[in-house]
This record gives sequence, structure tokens and C-alpha cells, in this order.
Amino acid sequence: MKLNPATPDRAPGACPSTPAENEAGSGLPRFRIRFYSYFKDLTGCAETILELPPGSSVAALISELEARFPKLIPMRRSTLVAVGVDYQGREYVLREGDEVSLFPPVQGG
Repeated sequence: MKLNPATPDRAPGACPSTPAENEAGSGLPRFRIRFYSYFKDLTGCAETILELPPGSSVAALISELEARFPKLIPMRRSTLVAVGVDYQGREYVLREGDEVSLFPPVQGG
């Protein structure tokens, strides 16, 4: 998927948007995705916006992110996903405006 150059109104650390994200009135629900810890290094940014069809699950969102950021693929089985403040499984159906956070596995010490 080809990425557009960053726009002046983009937040620091945000990934470039896709052409679909720039189209006014695309009608698709938008989701803000935040990356934490070394996921920022894998993606090259702290957050991005995705548009997905209504009724999409966390699994669909992850698939789209892996297509956009292939370095996330090896982390597929251990990625923790939160929607809002609650951890969610891959079957969770997203609602427009949901904020999704991706974390690597938590380690203590």
C-alpha cells in the first residue's frame, strides 16, 4: 500500500495517511491506532488512522496493519490489543471512533 507524504496538520509521530483517508466523505468508519514501546520502532510512528468497513473486527484491523507495516507480522501471536481502556480479543467488533492501542507482551523484572 503506497503512503502519502505527511501533511502539515498531522500530529508529531503520526504515520502518513493512505489516499482513502484523505478522501472527503468516504463514509467508512475511522479508527485511531496508537503504537507503544518498540511497536513505534517497527511502524516508524506513534499512531495512525485506518478506515475499515462497518462491522470490522480487531482481527481485520490487525490484518490491515500488517499489510501496511509488515514488521508487525512476527508479533502477530503476542500483540496485546486494547480498545479504549479494555483489552479485547481478535473477535471484538469495532465501533466508529474506537481508539485502538497495540502493545508488545508485558514483561516484569
